[in-house]
Amino acid sequence: MNMSFYSAAVGAYQQNLRMGVQANNIANVNTQGFRAEKAAFGELMNRNVTGIDNEQLPKGTGTRMIQATVDFGTNGYMDTGRRFDYAINGDGFFALYDIAKQEISYTRDGSFMMAQFWIAPEEGAEPGEDGEEPQLTSEWRLSDNEGRCVLDPEGNFIVIDPENKDAPLDIGVFDFAIHEGMLHADSSRFLATERNGELYLGTGEVKHGLLEMSNVDLTQEFIKVIESQRAFGYALKMMQTSDEIETTINGLRG
Repeated sequence: MNMSFYSAAVGAYQQNLRMGVQANNIANVNTQGFRAEKAAFGELMNRNVTGIDNEQLPKGTGTRMIQATVDFGTNGYMDTGRRFDYAINGDGFFALYDIAKQEISYTRDGSFMMAQFWIAPEEGAEPGEDGEEPQLTSEWRLSDNEGRCVLDPEGNFIVIDPENKDAPLDIGVFDFAIHEGMLHADSSRFLATERNGELYLGTGEVKHGLLEMSNVDLTQEFIKVIESQRAFGYALKMMQTSDEIETTINGLRG
């Protein structure tokens, strides 16, 4: 195989992946609590060759995008004044419990709401005094707009009294020793992995009536897009040139 053509093709494909990361960042510039990603690259099939005076020189076939690292820095807050909007000043995440998946995810997006949840009677519950079977009950909880329940510092659901909606709520802030390696669940939620270490109560302060803004730097993202587009174009040009050279050589051989 023509190695120059292969290296150029790999480069074009990897720059396309990089542009995908940048496009996702730009698309979420107005998403509350969004954390921008950055493409990280590593060498692909690298080895040494012997040069002049037996000097060992590196030779490879290009690079590949090994992962998209997350920038957990903050970029300011927006004052909404809404009753169930919250932001964290400092380190930490809000914890959300998905009842259907029995899964906990973590977010900096505090755009919550009051939602009604229906609770089935406990298994083996006794009939009432009038002989009626136990009925469904309901309670109002703090949740996100997808029905995931926000947890308090003890890991319990936050129940809201509908007759006293303005009562202060004890919202939990949780954190990990290592943020690197957290998995994106969606645009503003993360899932923890073993790499993140033990979960503990975060030091961040909960602010009421605020929302944390996306930390995407739009100017820098557009600069990166231009860089990727140029690199992609150079790689395509290299593929074309390499193919023309190989065609010429094959013609001379014939």
